[in-house]
Amino acid sequence: MSVIDYQHTFKSLDSLLEALSPLWQLVAFECDHLPWQQAFPHLAQKVWQIPDTDIDAIDADQQLLAQTLLPSLIEDLKQSSQLPLAQLIEHLGLLVITLPTSLSTEEPTAQQQADLAHFSAHIKGRKWQQITAFAAQINPQGQSQLSRLPILEWCAGKGHLGRLIAKQQQVDVTSLEWQASLCKQGEAFAAQWQLPQRFICADAFAPLSSKHKVFYPQQHAIALHACGDLHVRLIKLATKANTQAISISPCCYHLIQGAHYQPLSQQGRASMLKLSKHDLQLPLQQSVIASPKQQALRLQEVAWRLGFDTLQRQVRGINAYLPVPTIKQSQLSGSFTDFCMWAAQQKSLTLSNNIDFDAFLQRGITRQRLTKRIDLVAHLFRRALECWLLLDRVCFLQQQGYQVTLSEFCPNSVTPRNAFIQAIKTAT
Repeated sequence: MSVIDYQHTFKSLDSLLEALSPLWQLVAFECDHLPWQQAFPHLAQKVWQIPDTDIDAIDADQQLLAQTLLPSLIEDLKQSSQLPLAQLIEHLGLLVITLPTSLSTEEPTAQQQADLAHFSAHIKGRKWQQITAFAAQINPQGQSQLSRLPILEWCAGKGHLGRLIAKQQQVDVTSLEWQASLCKQGEAFAAQWQLPQRFICADAFAPLSSKHKVFYPQQHAIALHACGDLHVRLIKLATKANTQAISISPCCYHLIQGAHYQPLSQQGRASMLKLSKHDLQLPLQQSVIASPKQQALRLQEVAWRLGFDTLQRQVRGINAYLPVPTIKQSQLSGSFTDFCMWAAQQKSLTLSNNIDFDAFLQRGITRQRLTKRIDLVAHLFRRALECWLLLDRVCFLQQQGYQVTLSEFCPNSVTPRNAFIQAIKTAT
């Protein structure tokens, strides 16, 4: 995906997601059948042909998922008279869209590795990999206009990222974080290493006063995995201040304050898509091949929840899903009956004494096979939806006068949320 293609790609993704929204814009737990089976019979037949034991492996690999389901989906599209066939089939390739990589190729020296090993001793391995990969993109080779710009680290936590950049690039870093305890720990680390890093303890959503002005034109604002509205807030404030450079890796798109997503760009606001918080969780849903014990416990919990859901619908006489609170893993060592009694108490339901709990458990297991297949098809669109969300941010930044690139800053194995948006203010 080249820079000049961002707006065109957004439009193509938007057309694809809107046309096929019945396949992904749904809540599997609320369904008692494949809700789209009449419109997509070949796809329905295909998902029921997949063995239960193969679903997680297919779900974990977006390429394999597309290879498995696309032939049946295309067959259904060819028989549909209400969809723009040729254009839609052409857009299906976006289901496995990839971003260019901007991984650093410069290997640290032995001395640098030893120094950084001590510097990162208190940071977990995968998190440290993310930090070092992100930091390497803050001032890449050939980006002289970013050199020596002071850094604003947004939603900094203990300031690990800002501290590494301060050490490697010898630039001033301001780290904004709302938890005072994390600020104090970050300040102690910075003092220990004698680094030019200061902390501002403030709520990122609060109105920024003149006393705590943090955005300036000559500045590079960064955020690694600031969730939902937090990184959107950064984008809006930084562009309003004409901040010279912005580098972010978005995360947790569903953590928004409103009930529905509010698009940023002109293209996003013109879209017919209306995304709920549940829809926004789709990009984050990907099966992890867990240990046999973990997988068994996960399957057991889902079956129990669906079994109780079937039971509560009958008890209440209301055919609607009823969310049940999170349970402790230790509760799974009890019985399904115990779980139902606990869940009923949580939802203030009275259960009669003559309930056949075994029958409801079996119905839960049956519904679990259904929900896994509904989710499998929905997951075909998770990559496309994430890129739609990323490009909404990219297009907005372009419209604010920034030169923007979208890439990956680390391998998917380090974190699936590896998208990297870099925006540099163009001369006016």
